[in-house]
Amino acid sequence: MALIEVKNAVKTYQTGEDCFNALNNVSLSIENGEFVAIMGASGSGKSTFMNMLGTLDKPNSGSYHLDGIDMLSLSSNELAQVRNLKMGFVFQGFNLISRTTALENVELPMIYKGIPEGERRTRAKEALKIVGLEKRENHMPNQMSGGQQQRVAIARAIVNDPPLILADEPTGNLDTKTSIEVMEFFVKLNEQMKKTIVLVTHEPDIAEYCKRVVRFKDGNIISDEVKK
Repeated sequence: MALIEVKNAVKTYQTGEDCFNALNNVSLSIENGEFVAIMGASGSGKSTFMNMLGTLDKPNSGSYHLDGIDMLSLSSNELAQVRNLKMGFVFQGFNLISRTTALENVELPMIYKGIPEGERRTRAKEALKIVGLEKRENHMPNQMSGGQQQRVAIARAIVNDPPLILADEPTGNLDTKTSIEVMEFFVKLNEQMKKTIVLVTHEPDIAEYCKRVVRFKDGNIISDEVKK
């Protein structure tokens, strides 16, 4: 069974008297352990598709199953639980809380999960160690470089051990050298920790790190290439 199964997804937006389809009967399956790049120009539908995968938006029609669960049948509270248990999010802008330490930022998803403080602290330390920041756990975001902040965000994304990581332009605010370092961590998450990763990027050199590249245009999937 595929981890992600999207069938005939249609998403329509209304702009004044006009409406347009951001997604046109899109169907896509992603298996456990895949590392998939989602590519396309602005307005291609890739961001709409990622928002649907993250259950931040719903299609007007079609279906979306994650790990066998019908996402479109769940309540808002149930979807929040799914996001906390089954998904880790990494964003272009890092989305760290500015007045809390790296360790406290990584602990945050576990607070929502109700994990006791001692266990939270232990697991957050281990997640920071995985991304090479065990010596920075008491630093505030403004005391770290962009690459270090993104690694904190990756640690936060994996601390609940979700099967799926959704990354939206995770290297968009980073220089080339730092982008390479961050992408090497994603490769490690995929190959060593067996995480399924879906990553939005418009940069071909970033997509080269992924094992499969799906391209969107005008709300349609125009190519789906698995690298050999």
